[in-house]
Amino acid sequence: MAEAVGARLVQAGVPHAVIDLDWLRHCRPSPADDPFHLELELRNLSAVARNYVDAGVQRLVLAGVLESRADRARYAEAIGAKLTVCRLKADLTVIRKRLVSRHQHDSDLGWHVNRAAELEKLFASAWVEDFVVAADQPVAEVAQDVISWWLAAERLPTG
Repeated sequence: MAEAVGARLVQAGVPHAVIDLDWLRHCRPSPADDPFHLELELRNLSAVARNYVDAGVQRLVLAGVLESRADRARYAEAIGAKLTVCRLKADLTVIRKRLVSRHQHDSDLGWHVNRAAELEKLFASAWVEDFVVAADQPVAEVAQDVISWWLAAERLPTG
């Protein structure tokens, strides 16, 4: 989805970078007290964001999972800018279908399916997002909805 948002930004002539946060923390083993390598991800994000801004990027599109408002504040600090968070929401049957197609040959498919259900419960109570976009529609429509909500959020007065 993030790449589709990036494609829309290309069409609009907006200097941007799309960052898959999973790759900023992808190394093994993970510390026992940080199983998702959040600390490494944030350090890497800070450096990468700074490099992109130095290169003229005006927008960062981050693809990842935010589990708490405290984490949201840490990500904003890492990028050194206001963070607008979009939650992509789809029915768990749709998510399961996508996971099966993406991880059909992986031994950890079950983990991904269980994690999706766990995250759905967490997101329902965490209220980390600024807006929610239905992700069980075609990717191009999801990207357009994300851009539309993002622009609307930027026009709102802050604090």
